[in-house]
Amino acid sequence: MKYIWLNITRIISKLIKQKGKYSFIDSIVANGKVLDVGCGNNSPYIIKTLRPDIYYVGIDIGVYNQTTEYNVYANKYILANSNNFHLKIEELSNEFDAIICSHNLEHCNDYIATTLAMIKSLKKQGDIYLSFPCEESVGFPSRHGTLNFYDDSTHKNLIQYSAFIAMLIENEMDIVFAVKRYRPALPFLIGLICEPFCRLLNKQAPTGGTWALYGFETIVIAKKH
Repeated sequence: MKYIWLNITRIISKLIKQKGKYSFIDSIVANGKVLDVGCGNNSPYIIKTLRPDIYYVGIDIGVYNQTTEYNVYANKYILANSNNFHLKIEELSNEFDAIICSHNLEHCNDYIATTLAMIKSLKKQGDIYLSFPCEESVGFPSRHGTLNFYDDSTHKNLIQYSAFIAMLIENEMDIVFAVKRYRPALPFLIGLICEPFCRLLNKQAPTGGTWALYGFETIVIAKKH
């Protein structure tokens, strides 16, 4: 039943968020080697269930919100500490066909070093998916589940979009897709309709509608040349 629901979620997410994480997962080359940077919230289970053909490596500073046997689904699971996180990634030089880093950079001690380490870990023509809160989120209203950047006390880095894009380009990356505030149409509409109730109840709209309404999420997809 979990597998069926996960695939339904994937299909819906791909349809309404064509540049979202599920679409990126589907685009990874067959039998590719993938690094998942910040792999909590059942990420090993989700990614390996959707793409059993890939070789999955997860790295994190702890075991966060894993309700499944993460070490069974992950081909390799690396635990680092917050100070040597980027150094552990650097050790995996030129290994990966794809890297996923979804809402992790804002938590890192050194997000620039972590980004450069991920680039080093990509093979030539390898792809990377990056997402993080937009700069403007510091002015968004507070909401359960995070809407204002400071709603999450573990957020450390407010990443400047233009400087970040420039850093990628300066370090062997071609930008495939980049948007400062990702606002896919259908989730945006759902967020707009639900917003009066969500604001009253301090809730998030379904399908990421609240994030889409406000444009909370920056998304960058890039390829190493």
